[in-house]
Amino acid sequence: MKLIVFDVDGTISDSQAHICHAMALGFEAVGLPAPSRAATLSIVGLSLPVAIARLAPDQDAATQAAIVEGYKASYFTSRAASPAPLYPGAADLLRKLAQRDDLFLGVATGKSRRGLDALLRYHGLEGIFVTRQVADDHPSKPSPEMLFAALADTGVNARDAVMIGDTTFDIEMGRAAGCGTIAVSWGYHPVSDLLAAGADRLVDTFAALEAALGDFVEMHV
Repeated sequence: MKLIVFDVDGTISDSQAHICHAMALGFEAVGLPAPSRAATLSIVGLSLPVAIARLAPDQDAATQAAIVEGYKASYFTSRAASPAPLYPGAADLLRKLAQRDDLFLGVATGKSRRGLDALLRYHGLEGIFVTRQVADDHPSKPSPEMLFAALADTGVNARDAVMIGDTTFDIEMGRAAGCGTIAVSWGYHPVSDLLAAGADRLVDTFAALEAALGDFVEMHV
């Protein structure tokens, strides 16, 4: 068996509008100017407290914690009003891969379990992933702990697993866990950064991703 692990924000789901809006409101709630869109997207994938610490390094712990709470409240309000869309082709590929009897599918995300469950439920993907690793339970990416847990859940060796993501944090996490890595170009980190982080492969479409996964499976028979 092989294990295919997906990041969520920027890889499966295009949640940048929700993230940027909630981040702006979180900062405004404590009287601080909102970070730029580029700065906000640069921290997508990190656990929220780590992300806020990077965006507001000069603020004390209490202020950072208040931004975190403001972000959470704003994000779930905006998500409830209009759930983040999936990238075109994402659901079709996931359902196709889930039908194979030689693959396990998993998630490793900086989202909370509440946020992940709500997204999967809305898009009808609840039964797709056999292992779901979230920020509630692990250190932030690029720590490999999420992937170690996914490997333990499925009994798959790291050499037979691949991490798919759109950020350097995903690629660094995959490499640290000893897994293969595939970077997608449609997400939130520049392609040059993904390649510099050591991605084994870069894809531009879900069709190319499907082909890359086929190659990965063939190479690890």
